[in-house]
Amino acid sequence: MAGEKRFVDFLIRAKKATYAAQGDDASTPPLLAGSRQLEYREGDYFYRDIYFGMGFFAGQEVVYIKDKPVWSMCYAGGVEKGLEHRLAKAVYAFLRKALRNAGHEQPYRGPVRFAEGEWIYRNDFSGGLEWFAGEETIALSGKTVYRLRYSGGFIR
Repeated sequence: MAGEKRFVDFLIRAKKATYAAQGDDASTPPLLAGSRQLEYREGDYFYRDIYFGMGFFAGQEVVYIKDKPVWSMCYAGGVEKGLEHRLAKAVYAFLRKALRNAGHEQPYRGPVRFAEGEWIYRNDFSGGLEWFAGEETIALSGKTVYRLRYSGGFIR
């Protein structure tokens, strides 16, 4: 894709400006009933993230250039069953910190590894921006408390 660096720069800014920065507070009125919707625009570039659920959630991110969808990522996961009520707020606060550290090499979710105290975020993935898949986990004191799988790429 021509302008891939510009695209990645936009994608990272969009992700950092929406859920990674504000969580659900960045929501706009959703197009789909029962969903949460986050949006970010810069000139011809537009990013939309729509998801359902909280403890366990599923969603899709789409990037448009001049109103044409060009890239998408689907994801599903959440806090491990039975821990939702006790840990969800802390898990998602830590997740947003990790997501703010995404790099240009893998702008899909967060970095390969991010740690703070007893919290550890890991992101294992394969592929490239054109077509990729991965799984992120968060462990607290060595126990996995969150898991998410994702995949996506350029729309042809």
